[in-house]
Amino acid sequence: MPHRTQSFSKLAEELIGDFRGIPLEEPARMKRRPTRELKDLIEELLVKHHIGTRSPEDSVREKWAEFVGPANASYSHVANIDPRGRLLILASHSIVRSELGLHKATLLAKIRQLPGCGHVRELLIRAG
Repeated sequence: MPHRTQSFSKLAEELIGDFRGIPLEEPARMKRRPTRELKDLIEELLVKHHIGTRSPEDSVREKWAEFVGPANASYSHVANIDPRGRLLILASHSIVRSELGLHKATLLAKIRQLPGCGHVRELLIRAG
C-alpha cells in the first residue's frame, strides 16, 4: 500500500511542531502554493507580459507622433496602461504636459480607436 502524506494547515503544523519540540523551518509569513506544471506557468507569463504579441501600449507608441505632433512626441512617451484602464504618459517638459492636458479628451478618443485600446478610460500625464 502506497504511503500518503497528510497535509495540515499552517496553524496545525505549528502546534504539532511545538508539541514535538521541532522548530518551524519555513518563515512564518511564507505562503504555500500548490505545485504547477512549468508549461502552464510559462504560458501564463507569456500572456501576462504580452511576449510574442503586440501589446496595447505598442499600438499607442506607433501612433504617438501622429497624435501629438513630432515636437510634443520628442518630449513625451507612452509608459504603460494599468489594470484600471489608465494610460500613463511621461512628459519631460512642463509646456508639453500642459499642451497634452489641454487635448486630453481628443487624445483619449483617438487612443480608444486603436486595436486593443478600447478599455483605456483615462490619461495620466506625469513628469518624466
